[in-house]
Amino acid sequence: MQGVWTLLTNGYLVGFVKGRIWQGGSKAVCVPGLNCYSCPGALGACPIGSLQAELASRNVKFPFYVTGFLLATGALFGRFVCGFLCPFGLVQDLLYKIRSPKIRSFKGDRALRYLKYAVLLVMVILLPSLIRNDAGTGTPWFCKWLCPSGTLFAGIPLLSLNENLRSLAGYIFNWKVGVLVVILVLSVFFYRPFCKYLCPLGAAYALFNKAALYRLRLDESACVHCGACSRVCRMGVDPSKKPDDMECIRCGDCVKNCPTGALSAGFLLRRDKPEEAVDSETTESE
Repeated sequence: MQGVWTLLTNGYLVGFVKGRIWQGGSKAVCVPGLNCYSCPGALGACPIGSLQAELASRNVKFPFYVTGFLLATGALFGRFVCGFLCPFGLVQDLLYKIRSPKIRSFKGDRALRYLKYAVLLVMVILLPSLIRNDAGTGTPWFCKWLCPSGTLFAGIPLLSLNENLRSLAGYIFNWKVGVLVVILVLSVFFYRPFCKYLCPLGAAYALFNKAALYRLRLDESACVHCGACSRVCRMGVDPSKKPDDMECIRCGDCVKNCPTGALSAGFLLRRDKPEEAVDSETTESE
């Protein structure tokens, strides 16, 4: 599904041959995952890039469309987008399949996961809005200084196909290539390091995980607390304790590996209450 979605949203394959980006009407429409506007094959716009562009414009107006898109997508899917609809998530998944020692957790792991919320607030929202040049425009700080997806899918292909652009590349591009290389190498040993620690889009969708229409359901009466779900979760979540964890990307591994079928994923599923709680509520009402 990740591969098919990546092809659908980057279907302008001629762009990878000619080294130019698609400029049709679909570029005014956001796609759910990180998908750089400048990627030669991109048919839509990245919501994080679009949000920064709106906030950094000379005449700042509230970004109703992009904000509405993020709210609607988050409310509908939550971090399901991270698991199935993000091209850079696919890249990390493929790299993690390389045979190597895997690091599941380390001291400070949970604390580092809050860093992506700081990236969302500071680099995506505050800096583009507050810091202006002499012309009165801001800078898309995340896209310019950090985004590895943009470097991989847009910067490198465009520069490799356009000699004139290569002559303009400077230390910022070299810095971003370095960031990309570090993240790609870490992805071999850690599962989705960018998603866990740095992605502002994942941070935005994580805010909706507890209330999104697509959710993980735990039937507590069927759960035997064997720990199988937490052992297979590469995001470090224990679905038997917190199926609506903000770090859950709804990949479904826990559902497939639950021996009693206590876990399920889908739309409008509720978390079952323990039988003791139900009996207590019934007694009180009587």
